[in-house]
Amino acid sequence: MTAPNAERRFEGRSAAPGFALGPAVHLGVGPVETAGEAASPEEERERFDAALAASAEQLNILADAADVLGAEILEFQLALIEDDELLDPVREAIAGGRAAATSWRARLDEEIADYRSAEDDYMATRASDLSDLRDRVLANMNGGFTAADLPDGAVIVADDLTPSTFLSLDWQRLSGAVLFGGSSTSHASILARSRGVPMVVDLGAAEIGEGDLLAVDAAAGSVIAEPGSDTLAAFTAQREADERLNKRAAELLKAPARTGDGVPIKVLVNVNEISEIDDLSPEICDGIGLTRTEFLFSGGAPEEARQYEVYRRLLAWAEGRPVTIRTLDAGGDKPLAGITVDGESNPFLGVRGVRLSLKRREIFITQLRALARAASLGPLKVMVPMVSVPEEMVAVRQLLRQAVAALHAEGVTAREPALGMMVEVPAAALMADRFAADFYSIGSNDLIQYTMAVARDVAGLGHLTAGDNPAVMELIRRTVAAGRARGVEVSLCGDMASRPEYAAPLLAAGLTTFSVAPAAVGRIKLAISEARALGAEARAG
Repeated sequence: MTAPNAERRFEGRSAAPGFALGPAVHLGVGPVETAGEAASPEEERERFDAALAASAEQLNILADAADVLGAEILEFQLALIEDDELLDPVREAIAGGRAAATSWRARLDEEIADYRSAEDDYMATRASDLSDLRDRVLANMNGGFTAADLPDGAVIVADDLTPSTFLSLDWQRLSGAVLFGGSSTSHASILARSRGVPMVVDLGAAEIGEGDLLAVDAAAGSVIAEPGSDTLAAFTAQREADERLNKRAAELLKAPARTGDGVPIKVLVNVNEISEIDDLSPEICDGIGLTRTEFLFSGGAPEEARQYEVYRRLLAWAEGRPVTIRTLDAGGDKPLAGITVDGESNPFLGVRGVRLSLKRREIFITQLRALARAASLGPLKVMVPMVSVPEEMVAVRQLLRQAVAALHAEGVTAREPALGMMVEVPAAALMADRFAADFYSIGSNDLIQYTMAVARDVAGLGHLTAGDNPAVMELIRRTVAAGRARGVEVSLCGDMASRPEYAAPLLAAGLTTFSVAPAAVGRIKLAISEARALGAEARAG
């Protein structure tokens, strides 16, 4: 066994980039059950109902304080607290003389096992949320649920980190987090990236003791426990160098992006939710390369007027820059009650994206009408997700033109916008030149997933999801070449576009348009400035 104070190095997977240095603090679940016999059924039922009420109050407080992303994650747990299908078996067990805590744990453990064994990756990911709710209610049955009193600068160490626990912690005081399990696409990882909290996941059986000094390079997925003086000096120098890079990136934030050999590159931003543009300057980008519209459908299919108002706001914010809006991309890991198909054996290979839109045409036509109306106000572009065969683009274009004609017949101002497609299915990348698209946007996340036949949230398979995999890069090159041949723009969105280490290989593949997370704009422009573009002869060819 390694000596307690000896330097140890561990490798995991990056969930959120950054550097952290501080003492390790193991975050446990806390008390989950009270030993002993059950009280009367009436007392146990009262105890259970009180714990549910306390949990709901705590989650509502967290949701009110969270941003849109955090609140949406917590809504799942809040819905479960009111789900009679989940709760009635617990109440029946209590009425039969079983302890409330034991009944609740047994019911939730059963559900968690079902979620984890599901072929549906979305359901498997939700197991963490169920575990989170299970432990919160159990803790509330045993004296209350409180966040740990943690020292300033601590690095959180845990088997996994649930979303409500993440939102309970004061990350202004903490350095970062390292998880023995977890995944880079879990809700906690998504929250960490959105808040700039360095996080490493999937460390496995790493020997980290309470209070060990941890040096974390979260971008590399590296964790060093009890670093020696030379290692600590090297880590400090690396962190300071990263801070200098951040300063250089900040200086380039509002400057046009150019490669080291002077080729202009477009850097667009992704918009996940309309409120994101409130504190964002359009001067940092060349427009919006991806607007996800799923947030509009979280409460059901929205009316045309509401959609139009959101699209109008995006165009006004962009101040004449192009705005690309993706049509509804539901299904897979984004189920929507009353809209997506329930009970599919594998939703990622089922009715999602454009397949769902063409199946639910009444919802799709409403969105197309709102987009056509907004297109009359500025340079709006419409992007279709999960396109697999050329016939899908033909069908969408026909529906779009019918929507424009219907609006004109009603005396409503509308215009047919540019209609492009996401390239995220290998079949589309291989035959991109055969699709009647006005532009292409490569969705790197799904393209990697479908090319490598591995879900993005599976621990231990990170080596298969690297963006610079030769097969993935070949599909990107083919798509760029198809765009060149047809004279249409090709952009790339997804995690690859936002990661500086991929800028050079993407430029070498001929890509000249990146669509990135707003927080990544400066670092991507810096990476572009230090790379060279594909030669002019190759671009022309």
